[in-house]
Amino acid sequence: MLIGVPAEITAGETRVAITPETAKKLKAQGHTVRVQSGAGVAASVPDEAYTAVGAEITDAAGAYGADIVLKVRCPLDSEMGLAKAGGVLVGMLNPFDAAGLQRLAAGKLTSFALEAAPRTSRAQSMDVLSSQANIAGYKAVMMAADRYQRFFPMLMTAAGTVKAARVVILGVGVAGLQAIATAKRLGAVIEASDVRPSVKEQVESLGGKFIDVPYETDEEREAAVGVGGYAKPMPPSWLERQKAEVAKRVAQADVVITTALIPGRAAPVLVTEDMVKAMKPGSVIVDLAAPQGGNCPLTEAGKTVVKHGVTLIGETNVPALVAADASALYARNLLDFLKLIITKEGELKIDMEDDIVAACLMTQGGEVKKK
Repeated sequence: MLIGVPAEITAGETRVAITPETAKKLKAQGHTVRVQSGAGVAASVPDEAYTAVGAEITDAAGAYGADIVLKVRCPLDSEMGLAKAGGVLVGMLNPFDAAGLQRLAAGKLTSFALEAAPRTSRAQSMDVLSSQANIAGYKAVMMAADRYQRFFPMLMTAAGTVKAARVVILGVGVAGLQAIATAKRLGAVIEASDVRPSVKEQVESLGGKFIDVPYETDEEREAAVGVGGYAKPMPPSWLERQKAEVAKRVAQADVVITTALIPGRAAPVLVTEDMVKAMKPGSVIVDLAAPQGGNCPLTEAGKTVVKHGVTLIGETNVPALVAADASALYARNLLDFLKLIITKEGELKIDMEDDIVAACLMTQGGEVKKK
C-alpha cells in the first residue's frame, strides 16, 4: 500500500501526521511511505529523519497521489485538486463541518475522521481528541505561568514568604486533569469544577480540591452522568448554583483555565464578564474553548488580550504549540487506526461491522455518510 503524507498548510498548523517512528513501522509492514518535503520541519522532524527509516521524500502531488493519505487537518480547497479520486483520507476532518465533508465527497474520497471514534476501551489508542487534549492541558498551564507575573509555588526566602498561586480549572476532562497535574507539579493550590460527580475522586487524587455543587433533582443527576464520556447540558437550576459557587472561587483565583466543550456545540459560558471584573489585577485566564466561542465571552479567538486588568489567552490550536510531542501521539493514533482498514496482506478493507470504522467513515462513493 502506498501511503502519502502532505505538509499541513492551514495557518498555524505545525503538526505532521507521521513521524520517523510510525514511518518505520509502516515500512516494516511492507508499505511504501511518501512524505512531502518539509512536512515535519515545524515539528522538529527534518526530511533526513524520514529518509533514514526508508520513507521517500516527494512533493505535494506525490503525497496526495497515494492510495491512503494521512493528514492532521482537512484539506483546503487549494489542496483538493491534488487529491486522488477514489483515494482514502484519514485525519482530523471535523465531522461537524458539513461544507468540508461535501468537499471531500465531491473529490470522490473515502474519508475517515478520527474525532468521531467511539469513546470505548478498544478505541482508546486511536482517540485523537484525548491525545491532543492531554497536550493542551499541559500547555495551558505553561502559557498561564508565562503570563502570570508571580510565582506558582510558595517560596520562603530571606526577603519574605511568597504565597502559592491559586489555580481554578473549569471542566475536568482529559485537558482539565492534565492541567491539574501540571499546575500541582509547579506548586499551585488547585480547585476544579465539572458537572460530572464521577471526576471528584480524580481531581482529589491529583492533589486538587473539587468544587462541589449538590444535585437537587433527578433531572440534574441524570444530566450529570453524561453520555459517551461527554457532559450533557445541565438544567438551568443547577447551572445557576454552580455559577454562584464558581464565581466565588474565580474571584480569589490567580489563574483560571477553562476546558468545557461539547463536540458540535458552542462552548458554554462559564466565566462571565462580571466574574472577570471581580478578579485580581494581573490574573490570567486560559480559554481552551476559544475555537468554539470560548468559555468566557471576553475571549478573542487567536489572541491574547487584557480586559479589566485580566489577561485572557485565546489560542485556537494549543497542541500545535507543542508540535513534536503532539505529532508523535497523533501519528500513533493514526497507525493504530490503519490496522483496522488495512489487512495483513496489505489490502484495503472497510469493514462496516467494525464500530470504530463505521463511526469514523465520513464520505464514500461521492456521498457524505449520514450519522
